[in-house]
Amino acid sequence: MSQARDHAGAHRLLRPIRGRTAPLRAFAQRRATSQLTAGVPVLPLLFVSVIVLVDVVGGAGMIWLSLLAAGPALAATTNGPRGVLCIGLLAAVLGARLGIRDGVPAGELAAVLSALTAVTLASGLASSLRGRRERVLAAVRSVAEAAQHALLTPIPETVGPFRVAVRYSAAAAEARIGGDLYALVSTPYGVRLIVGDVRGKGLPAVGTAALVLGVFREAAYDEPDLLAVVGRIERSLARNLGGDDFVTAVVAGYGQAGHLEVVNCGHAPPLLVRASGSVEAVEPTHPAPPLGLRALSGELPSLQVLPFADGDQLLLYTDGVTEARNHDREFYPLAEGLARHVCEEPARTLDALHDELLTYVGGRLHDDAALLLLRKPAAPRTATAGPAAPGPIASASAAPGPIASASVASGPVASAAAACGPLASDPAVSGRPVSGRPASDLVVSRATGVGSDRF
Repeated sequence: MSQARDHAGAHRLLRPIRGRTAPLRAFAQRRATSQLTAGVPVLPLLFVSVIVLVDVVGGAGMIWLSLLAAGPALAATTNGPRGVLCIGLLAAVLGARLGIRDGVPAGELAAVLSALTAVTLASGLASSLRGRRERVLAAVRSVAEAAQHALLTPIPETVGPFRVAVRYSAAAAEARIGGDLYALVSTPYGVRLIVGDVRGKGLPAVGTAALVLGVFREAAYDEPDLLAVVGRIERSLARNLGGDDFVTAVVAGYGQAGHLEVVNCGHAPPLLVRASGSVEAVEPTHPAPPLGLRALSGELPSLQVLPFADGDQLLLYTDGVTEARNHDREFYPLAEGLARHVCEEPARTLDALHDELLTYVGGRLHDDAALLLLRKPAAPRTATAGPAAPGPIASASAAPGPIASASVASGPVASAAAACGPLASDPAVSGRPVSGRPASDLVVSRATGVGSDRF
């Protein structure tokens, strides 16, 4: 029986593959055609054809034949040595035929063909060197991408209770890696993250970024206190950095339900987006110096505790975003852009922000830029009990008096009583604060009628 099911499942899997055979075949043909045309020196061929046509129509002879040498020179910029030699050979053959047809003296024709041969050989050598540099650059890019994936490990869309999205752009486009750093890990002490910016950019800042990320990932698992995590990073940088090197960073943690801990070390303030849509900057209450400079100032970082409820979002970024300028030298308004594009999907929000940022600066950033957005989705609602059966007690539960207060403890009937608003006779739900908390932070327990904290 199970084998029959497996066999049927295999047929179900094969059906869509057969249906897609024609599109796949068409895609393969288009790819083969594009590869073939990519190796053909179309532009040099067109240039040589124009020169030949002008000479045939006008019969100018030597005036136009000398321009045939531009064909292989142009091919060296777009094609490999084989394409350059083919264009040079074609130009030499056509030039000889046209020279003989136009009656060009043998000495002058030999000089033109010799110059064409020399240009062809030089262009072939230049094309070979260009191809070698391109291969080296491709290898460097692949190594840089591998290093970036090793340092800035991809963050999943869901980490703990959060939905997360990250966008990163390096200013050194050839290397595709820069001095900005980010990490988000789930630890026994809750979800912890860091976003930072190393002084400098490009490959020289990669070593410092690797050091910070390595220490953070270890300390985030070992240290129960977020300030202790920052302290370990500071001590490691003090031992390994130079006197003028530093790292600005924001370290955050979500260890206690409903509260977010933030430590800002000289970094741009994160942006907190409430569930209502309002955007506010989380300015540090006691500004601290960047990591690596504590010995110079002697100031210690402080820990901020923020309320972080369901539906709230936190955006951490680097100065490559806020210091991006348009053609009028105006800075990019990140808070306004976030308010325009914020939605319930962090990935969609950052896609819109990143596209708008590139459009704002004209297509390319001049500094490394990192964006990390996390959102705490609303907790799924628990199934409520069915409607209370009609009866004397259910109808009396809405009436004022002792019966109304007693109905709270009567099991399923409590849901009907709660739907009528707060019960004035019960102090737990009378609208007065209980245990220092406002009544809006309390819910009525369906079983006992006693107020309980809602997280």
